[in-house]
Amino acid sequence: MKCIRVNASRQYNIEIQHGALAIAGEETLKATHAIGKTLIVSDENVFPLYGETVAESLRATGYGVHTFVFKGGEDTKSIKTYEAIIAALSENRFTRSDVLVALGGGIVGDVGGFAAATYQRGIKLVQLPTTLLADVDSSVGGKTAVNLPTGKNQLGCFYQPSLVLCDTDALNTLPEAEYKNGCGEIIKYAVLAGGELFSMIENADIRTQYADVIARCVTIKRDIVGEDEFDTGRRRLLNLGHTFGHAIEKCSGYSIPHGAAVGIGLAMMCRAAHKRGYCASDVPEKVEKLLAKYGMSDAADFTAQELYNAALSDKKIAGGSVSLVIPEKIGCCHVLTVSCGDMLGWLKDGGAR
Repeated sequence: MKCIRVNASRQYNIEIQHGALAIAGEETLKATHAIGKTLIVSDENVFPLYGETVAESLRATGYGVHTFVFKGGEDTKSIKTYEAIIAALSENRFTRSDVLVALGGGIVGDVGGFAAATYQRGIKLVQLPTTLLADVDSSVGGKTAVNLPTGKNQLGCFYQPSLVLCDTDALNTLPEAEYKNGCGEIIKYAVLAGGELFSMIENADIRTQYADVIARCVTIKRDIVGEDEFDTGRRRLLNLGHTFGHAIEKCSGYSIPHGAAVGIGLAMMCRAAHKRGYCASDVPEKVEKLLAKYGMSDAADFTAQELYNAALSDKKIAGGSVSLVIPEKIGCCHVLTVSCGDMLGWLKDGGAR
């Protein structure tokens, strides 16, 4: 087992191992130090695969088990789903000594985490990610949210879990699209960190080294979150590829999933930064080559104006300016604040028509 300790407003472990879901009960008890009720929040794709394994482990440890299973998909990461989870907690008389267990990908973790953060001002939360993207990124760091019609993650808060338990066996059932989705975030981390992580995924397939790649990504995020938990400084680097990526998601009606959109957004940012003299000439080529290795696109068929209009709802906009994460070279990025009006030119320089 690989264990990474996070030191934030709540200290917790990220545990990575084969067969972790089968010991979810005992690990939850170790992390929360309380036996009570649990609500497993999951979606219709994940729960049939792993729900009973987790429920059985929780029951064997002494927990009462309730379940909330929803359809899943970006359109269900909504206030309506959030309200339904809150109703399930309330109707079953959950208290602050009980636990919400988020079993699934990033959408389950985000909406389930937001419910845990806000029900009775916060109940215990355990994240059981089952997708590569959730393993390496969304389950770690305490960001929880739901979407609004105006954009992604517009309603949410920071709330650290008591435990993140990553079962690498769950990745064996990932559809190809979900695998690529996770690769988008991993490539982002590789560009941020450079060095060994970039070499690892450039020279061998991520599938052959899941535990090591997950551990390296979450260690990078752990270190950044420990320094800037509430996203006011260095943590903004984790938004590499996200400003353009979120706009791509929105323009596609979320048919382009998050990780794939981040990959495209990253490639666009590298091209624009190179064209404007901020980054080395080999950076766009290296990023495009790595995306191609994992069968991912580096462009989307939306106009610069369409993407610009969508990006105006981004959370990183403040006072008429937006923070862009600029790659100078592989392993070295910085945050650049530009006016919102300049963003249209950046999109065009990134390849948008």
